[in-house]
Amino acid sequence: MQKSLKKYFPIFVLPTLIAFCIAFLIPFIMGIYLSFTKFNTVTDAKFIGVKNYVRAFQNADFTNALWFTSKFAVVSVITINIFAFTLAYLLTRKLKGTNIFRTVFFMPNLIGGIVLGYIWQIILNGILYKLGVNLTYDPKYGFWGLIILMNWQLIGYMMIIYIAGIQNIPTDLIEAAQIDGATKFTILRKVIIPLVMPSITICLFLTLSNAFKLFDQNLALTDGAPSNKTAMLALDIYKTFYGRVGWEGVGQAKAVIFFIIVALIMLVQLTITRRKEVEN
Repeated sequence: MQKSLKKYFPIFVLPTLIAFCIAFLIPFIMGIYLSFTKFNTVTDAKFIGVKNYVRAFQNADFTNALWFTSKFAVVSVITINIFAFTLAYLLTRKLKGTNIFRTVFFMPNLIGGIVLGYIWQIILNGILYKLGVNLTYDPKYGFWGLIILMNWQLIGYMMIIYIAGIQNIPTDLIEAAQIDGATKFTILRKVIIPLVMPSITICLFLTLSNAFKLFDQNLALTDGAPSNKTAMLALDIYKTFYGRVGWEGVGQAKAVIFFIIVALIMLVQLTITRRKEVEN
């Protein structure tokens, strides 16, 4: 059986491998090359070295987007995971109607980002209208609007992952801790949280990656207004590539920088949290 599998393995893998190369690997390599060129189309690219990268870092919109995205990622990751874990902990306490609550909290994750952005734009502008302002009046309104939107969309999704992790904890361990006189807070801190670290790893990875890659919600909610001060990295790259003639190479350079930043952050996060899993 194993010999047969090895014999036919290349045949079954080949279609997927070809699709992966065409849809991801080749465009990715071409994208890196184009970031060192000046081009309007792929066929007229002219190599210019690192000038695009220099122009990218000299561009005030890009540095502002990098700082704005970093602040957004920190706040949203902390708030989403705290609220999601709290809800998961409460909904695993054998309360009545937990299945209904789980369904209701998860439903926002099913709504598309563009639709979600316009829905929250109407809601938040309706609230801010009473103050005589709107989301585009000041960057802080757009920032907290994006935080609220992101939390509303992802808390339910992360909650489901945390619920799965909590339910996998052996009840014997919790009962033993209770017999030893441990309080609920001690059990939470010393037993539940350490044993839920695999779920924490997954949730941190998903929330971090979603926070940095946020695009459609940002486009629909604020579109970077006022003056691109609420534009996140993905939106800034889009506007650079498609909104400024002659800046296609700079937009591609920003995309490569964006990829490197996100990849490094994800690598560090996974390394740190997986070490915690091993220790536990």
